[in-house]
Amino acid sequence: MFIIGLTGSLGMGKSTAARFFAEQGVPVHDADAVVHQLYDGEAAAAIEAAFPGTVTNGKVDRSKLAALALADPAALKKLEAIVHPLVLAAERKLIAEAQLRGEKLVVLDIPLLLETGGDQRVDAVVVVSAPAELQRSRVLGRAGMTGEKLDAILARQMPDAEKRRRADFVVDTSGEFDATRAQVRAIIDAVATMPQRRK
Repeated sequence: MFIIGLTGSLGMGKSTAARFFAEQGVPVHDADAVVHQLYDGEAAAAIEAAFPGTVTNGKVDRSKLAALALADPAALKKLEAIVHPLVLAAERKLIAEAQLRGEKLVVLDIPLLLETGGDQRVDAVVVVSAPAELQRSRVLGRAGMTGEKLDAILARQMPDAEKRRRADFVVDTSGEFDATRAQVRAIIDAVATMPQRRK
């Protein structure tokens, strides 16, 4: 089974690309969605113990947690130590289930794939990209997002140019959805003949 690692900076259109892979029948592990589920249940008690006052009615208050963790590298590391092993376990479960079903391809949608060394677990890296000004306008259009918040998030992420350099495939999302969809289909066709390379 071939494993694609799908990544891209905030606002680049990664969720859209992931949706187009899913449309083609490819199982997609969405690391962000798993984190949200964990915040609403399994990880809440551990997060409350590490960051008192961040959980209400058994669910993590994301804005309170972000205020504590985003600005403090040590706090962020503590949070990642709680969440990352649980996300990895969910990823392994999806891969195992896909293998049992005889799937030929799986996509791991991981925002910090390259930053965390996740590219060692995949056979090809797909980076979703768009011009910086388009990225900025997309992200600043989201509720509760500010230029300062965006800059803080981008400071934690590898620059887009470096991501593109390390990619096996780059999906340009600056055009129409159909153009992005066509790029995704072309990648699915291309990886069908590529060898596995994960460690």
